[in-house]
Amino acid sequence: MTSLHTTQLRRRRLGVAAAAAGLFATLLTAGPAAATPDPGDSPATRTGLSASQEAAATAAIEDGEIPGVDEIVHSDNITPLANVPKDALKSLNTDLAFQGKYAFAGNYDGFRIYDISNPSSPQTVAQVLCPGSQNDISVSGNLLFLSTDSSRSDNSCASTTQPATEKSSWEGMKIFDISDKRNPKYVAAVETACGSHTHTLVPEGSNVYIYVSSYSPSEAFPDCQPPHDGISIIKVPRKAPEKAAVVNFPVLFPDGGNPGAPTNPGVSKTSGCHDITVLPSKDLAAGACMGDGLLFSIKDPENPKIIDRVQDNVNFAFWHSATFNQKADKVVFTDELGGGGAATCNKEIGPKRGADGIYDIVGKGDHRKLVFRSYFKIDRPQAATEVCVAHNGSIIPVKGRDLMVQAWYQGGVSVWDFTDSSAPKEIAFFERGPVNLGAVTTAGPWSAYYYNGYIYSNDIAKGFDVLRLDDRRTDPAKRVRLPELNVQTQPDYFDN
Repeated sequence: MTSLHTTQLRRRRLGVAAAAAGLFATLLTAGPAAATPDPGDSPATRTGLSASQEAAATAAIEDGEIPGVDEIVHSDNITPLANVPKDALKSLNTDLAFQGKYAFAGNYDGFRIYDISNPSSPQTVAQVLCPGSQNDISVSGNLLFLSTDSSRSDNSCASTTQPATEKSSWEGMKIFDISDKRNPKYVAAVETACGSHTHTLVPEGSNVYIYVSSYSPSEAFPDCQPPHDGISIIKVPRKAPEKAAVVNFPVLFPDGGNPGAPTNPGVSKTSGCHDITVLPSKDLAAGACMGDGLLFSIKDPENPKIIDRVQDNVNFAFWHSATFNQKADKVVFTDELGGGGAATCNKEIGPKRGADGIYDIVGKGDHRKLVFRSYFKIDRPQAATEVCVAHNGSIIPVKGRDLMVQAWYQGGVSVWDFTDSSAPKEIAFFERGPVNLGAVTTAGPWSAYYYNGYIYSNDIAKGFDVLRLDDRRTDPAKRVRLPELNVQTQPDYFDN
């Protein structure tokens, strides 16, 4: 059993050309600045608890069952190196991307760039104010891509919230030139049906394809009409990103997908995808699509082809994300039970609901199948105040082993081994205690990724964390160096 080591926390319709579109981004300095997007961009983050629930959380802390408020606990093989609190961008921190010595961190207000050449002391290079949830982020060469999934008055970074029922409202993808990391330039925007909740890059020589995941259409939304049974594919010429445009909308669910309730109670009706991970070296992609999990071929990136599709109508509520192992004979799917707004890591929910689902990929070519093997869920106790959910993670590249680091919101950061698909186990962790004891609060790591020898985590509330993992099972990964990492564009770690 991994021992604990405890320390205290130290205190959407416009043209794509930039000139025509009136694109505008505000560059913020590292110092204090006003960054106040409309509140409609941010989800509710607090739900009150009863006095008895609050008392139970307090008792759990006193008994040592859970950490105290803001107290840090971690396994002996994890060393916290740095925490950089939020600065000018005050809203919720989201996803991460990496390039060379830089980390790019999304936030509902915009994005922040860190110099991580010294992982123990990350330095802020730029902060860009560009409100529009979730600001899911990725990078490729000199381009940075940002998802907008909240209805806006226009496609500029100075936009305001506007109802999705209005035809003029905008949602979709934004593209920045980051050749100068200290001065990112907003260069293009592409509107997509139902916006862009997340996106995935498929680099193809002089072009970058973007798979745009979005969902939840409505008859009342002019630009988000049902059925929304596929994904938008954008083609971006690297040398002329202002010419970026949607080139296809492949239908992934010709039968409409999982019907959800009442046929499948407690399961989300499929109306699009939440997230897609591609493995370009194997021409494969895995889609986490609300009520369905997909395996598909991306040999022709403009025309992906479904290979297999699975459902779990017993324990999965919302298929959230996917991760391949390096051999591409397994996929880990996550279940975002509670939508990222509920305390789901407790005895009442149990170990199978809100868990990761581990699937083996068996067979060959277009006859491959996803075969369920087991669930993995952190078993460390969490308070009723703590939003805890299986969220974004990445492979830790060690030959012969299937290792993963993963964010669990207030469940913290978990490192686990699924080399045996039927018997996964946690081997390291890092977490903070409850943000408070009086309300269910959205906080904790949104993403936790392994990059060039360190774990980087974007905590929704507490900022940017750097962790060092020292363990004989994971240490070989320290020798694997990547020039760039977008986790949803999964690299071949051993061909670099």
